[in-house]
Amino acid sequence: MAGQGTPATALLTKRKVAHSTHPYDVSPDAPNYGTLVAAALGVPPERVFKTLVTVVDGALAVAVVPVTGELDLKALAAAVGGKRATLADRAAAERATGYVRGGISPLGQRKRLPTVLDSSALDFPTIYVSAGRRGLQLQLTPADLLALTEARTAPLAAG
Repeated sequence: MAGQGTPATALLTKRKVAHSTHPYDVSPDAPNYGTLVAAALGVPPERVFKTLVTVVDGALAVAVVPVTGELDLKALAAAVGGKRATLADRAAAERATGYVRGGISPLGQRKRLPTVLDSSALDFPTIYVSAGRRGLQLQLTPADLLALTEARTAPLAAG
């Protein structure tokens, strides 16, 4: 499985964006999955971000938040100009992104969705996000992630 590209890694390569990939072995059903991924990679968990597909006022949107916290749904709704946000169901998330749960990347999604990156990402020279499949993370700069996803930043993490 190692070495197989994903739509996310293909996009980065095509756009000549500096990045690195980091394989890991953590069960997607493990409790504290994100923290375990950070430990497997040997990086502080605040630098590892999870990609959550949400529904804001009936439309899909993406939140990219640190694995150390929960998504503040009210903050996300406000960031995309909506009133109410919920997490999207798994099937809708997988259909819209083309990725499976536990491997949803903010990059290379099937449909471009409005994306909001937690502003804490700007505190780090590089961050880690899913490369588009379970067991593989991407490391890149927050600026490159923002540019490629046309994302905005907002404080999204609660806890």
